[in-house]
Amino acid sequence: MSVGAETRRCVPDAEELRRSVADRFAAWADAEARDLPLPGAGRTRDRFAALYALGRTDLSLARLAEGHADATAILRELGEAPPGPGERWGVWAAQPPGTGLQACREGDGWIVEGYKAYCSGAHSCTHGLVTADTGEGRRLFAVRTDHPGYAPLEGTWQAIGMAGSDTPDVRFTAVPARPVGGVGAYLDRPGFQHGGIGVAACWLGGARAVADTLRAAARTEDPLTAAHLGAVDVALYAAETVLWEAARAIDADPLDRTGAARLRSLRVRAIAERACSDVLDRVGRATGAGPLCHDPRHARNAADLTVYIRQHHAERDLAELGALVGQQPEPEGMPKAKPEPAPEGRSGSGPEAKPGTAPEARPEAGPRL
Repeated sequence: MSVGAETRRCVPDAEELRRSVADRFAAWADAEARDLPLPGAGRTRDRFAALYALGRTDLSLARLAEGHADATAILRELGEAPPGPGERWGVWAAQPPGTGLQACREGDGWIVEGYKAYCSGAHSCTHGLVTADTGEGRRLFAVRTDHPGYAPLEGTWQAIGMAGSDTPDVRFTAVPARPVGGVGAYLDRPGFQHGGIGVAACWLGGARAVADTLRAAARTEDPLTAAHLGAVDVALYAAETVLWEAARAIDADPLDRTGAARLRSLRVRAIAERACSDVLDRVGRATGAGPLCHDPRHARNAADLTVYIRQHHAERDLAELGALVGQQPEPEGMPKAKPEPAPEGRSGSGPEAKPGTAPEARPEAGPRL
């Protein structure tokens, strides 16, 4: 076998990768999706752990599975039937600048027209939940992907990272659509915040997969490699601890009666994104170009994670978080700083003196000249 043929065998092209992920997604949807707990139903940690495990296995697969799982939760929360046997759902709600998707009434129903960006699983999903603008405001619609007016646009995903997630733009031409919830219901429900933390669980699983390369390299006695591994372990341990605590908090207040869900989601996603960025940086610095150039699995993991965490909106999300934090009272139970006691019988900064006496002399601090 020639070197070129061996390279092609080891490094699948984008189409081959897309088909492979689609096949595994279909198998997961048929065999495992129904067993995934809903968020806020008492087993949210198990849900996040399953998404984390998928991310550690393959981030493109995790992206499709998380979309189907999120669609299932959305349908349940908004009073709709869950996906049926053989169905694979995506949630396509990105709103980048430019022409978007419009929905209008036609007869007794609705149709959607226009373009929707970032439709993960565009070729493998049987259904999608899409956000579209109406005369009354933005709302969510369910669509089928077997309509002739549904057309994924080839070449609209140019990234190497997440190539297996099948995320092109899609053109919709008079595609029948069924409303799911009312105007604004998609964003206003508590589950929107819970779902955002599920995405962070996928990110962290992917970061752990990238860190596995460093763990293998750290079996040597190089102290610098060990130091990088220690720093990576701290970042991931902290982020994972926050993730599990978020699962507990969601189960304690699934309907967000305390109003804490948005703040929690912003914090967890920011912590997870920072941990993932640290992992990518430290693993690259510790292992050099070798794994990125010669290990196709690691190269794909690193490229996928780099793209996927950009679902976090960086300083925009941090600005929103900061604004919310500034409006919050200090949490109950937070230890208060002790005020310094009022000076009594003191002279300058010397020790306390008894009334009517001079303070005790003491040597001057610092070196003598």
